[in-house]
Amino acid sequence: MRFNYQARTKTGSPQAGTVEASSREAAVALLEKYGLYVTSLERTTAVPVFFRKIKLFQRISSGEIVGFSRQLAIMFRSRIPIVEIFYTLAKQTKNPLFKEKIVQIAEDVEGGVSLSSTLTKHPKIFSQFYVSMVKSGEVSGELAEVLDYLADHLEREKDFHSKMTGAMIYPAMVLIVVLVVILAMTLFVIPQLGEMIREMEMEIPLMTELVLGFSDLLKKWGIFFLIGVVILIFPFFRFLKTKEGKKAFAKFSLKIPILGGFLKKVYLTRFAENLSTLISGGLPIARALEITADIVGNDVYRTIILRTRDGVRRGETISSILEGYPEVIPPLFTQMTLVGEKAGRVSPALMSIVGFYKKDVDRTLDNFVSFLEPLLIIFLGVVVAGLMISVLMPIYQVALGGF
Repeated sequence: MRFNYQARTKTGSPQAGTVEASSREAAVALLEKYGLYVTSLERTTAVPVFFRKIKLFQRISSGEIVGFSRQLAIMFRSRIPIVEIFYTLAKQTKNPLFKEKIVQIAEDVEGGVSLSSTLTKHPKIFSQFYVSMVKSGEVSGELAEVLDYLADHLEREKDFHSKMTGAMIYPAMVLIVVLVVILAMTLFVIPQLGEMIREMEMEIPLMTELVLGFSDLLKKWGIFFLIGVVILIFPFFRFLKTKEGKKAFAKFSLKIPILGGFLKKVYLTRFAENLSTLISGGLPIARALEITADIVGNDVYRTIILRTRDGVRRGETISSILEGYPEVIPPLFTQMTLVGEKAGRVSPALMSIVGFYKKDVDRTLDNFVSFLEPLLIIFLGVVVAGLMISVLMPIYQVALGGF
């Protein structure tokens, strides 16, 4: 609930504003914590629907979650009361949606609910991974350290995703430009030149006929072709969301030449880093494997990790189970895990694997972008030149014949 308040400071200066709290008593108590003596407190009236902020496009970024976790760790270490921590973070947060969620968490914690339990009420913001780490910190009494681990992990994940996204932006933009140029020329430029060529009553080269035919086809039936593509794509994406579709796509993606090898490194990095972070946070290995299986992002690896979890519960080692999947788990990964198990340092061994594969993935991405940039520019030039030459060739021949 939101309240309008009027109050005075210890020196007698008047202050006014709004405060969010679960009740009038909680609002008064919160204001008194900040050294304010309340003289008037009224609950705000509901804002008309047409004046409310649309939340459809509001989102909470991974960067905000990282900053929230980092500040939470620092304030826990400073021995600040937990309820005050969340109200302070809410006051500092600029994102209205995130501010609202933090206030709700503060109200739950103020009501006696554990932090991990109240975080489960916001699954779109705090993943199962996040909640499990917080719960392990509560059990071990090292919540500040666990939150630091968590913030470091989320920061690495954010940087990795940013690099992946950045590598894809340029190729995507060039492909969009190619598509727009082809459509513009096919729908507007080529038809006009085609009328001129047909009026010349000359023999039209095969390439020119094909381009003019494609232009006519696209102009007359393009909208129906687009509708047909949408009708075909929709059930395909629906199938990908099913259990069978996810399994089929997961297997297929790992078998694509070049791309499959790259994706394996990405999934192995995610597997090792999430498992290492969870183990460092104090979770039992079987539970850490279970959570990692849900966030690895590929059904093939998910199945392997869950089988590993079952094996660990039976007393087997992680490395002995992973050895049975050499087609997707390379020997280096298995050997490093085995070394970590023998030394009793599984988490550091997994982070060594993460460092190795991340360097490999970064190098592959850089090489891919360096190779793709000139290739796409050449492709764009060839497409535009091919279209123009095929249409202008007859006109050029007529011009030469006139001489």
